[in-house]
Amino acid sequence: MSSHPPRPFVLLNVAVTADGKIASEDHDVTTFGSPSDSHHLYELRATADAILCGARTLEATRATLGNGAEAFRRRRLRKGLREHPLRLVVSGSGSISSSAAIWSQRFSPILVLTTERSRSQWKRLRGLADDIWCLGRSTIDFRKALERLHRKHGVRRLLCEGGGELNEALIREGLVDELHITFCPFLLGGRRAPTLADGPGIPVLADAARFRLRSRRRVGPELFTVYTVVRPGR
Repeated sequence: MSSHPPRPFVLLNVAVTADGKIASEDHDVTTFGSPSDSHHLYELRATADAILCGARTLEATRATLGNGAEAFRRRRLRKGLREHPLRLVVSGSGSISSSAAIWSQRFSPILVLTTERSRSQWKRLRGLADDIWCLGRSTIDFRKALERLHRKHGVRRLLCEGGGELNEALIREGLVDELHITFCPFLLGGRRAPTLADGPGIPVLADAARFRLRSRRRVGPELFTVYTVVRPGR
């Protein structure tokens, strides 16, 4: 039994190429999923109290983290959720652009999760976001962030939409409960092209995060898979 305070159930959703890339090396290619993959994304958003996304991913994709079409809005209301999810921007340096698309859409609160090293940006960020949370000196304490989200905002289900460094941090800290991967029929290559899980990584195989395949389905040329985490001792 965990000794930690309650935190949200965390889903991680990502589309990857056949060689595991989530974008091209120069980030010119950042989206390559089909309409079926987009539909799946909005289905997942319709189940979440909050959506978490890295600043660079938001800038590259011009995402606003909305709930999609009217059908998804109604689905949220039927589940007893707020009309729109809480939006969480991860920016340890606070350098997210003031012209990022997310700031132009005010349909739900936007929180910035950041660190002490972004202090020079706080005044600017306070003019953009509804709130900013400083969660560490140089790196974000994601467990603390999740526990606070659960306690302060009642977030029970959190959807993470990347990018690779954010994914890796959550996986390495054992904070991902369910993993949705769409495998797309492309090869991008590139040594520095971002993957599903970038960052420092886990150096020893015995310590690797482990997941169990729960389901898979083929839709056209894409393969949709769902994995659940395997906790130590299980």
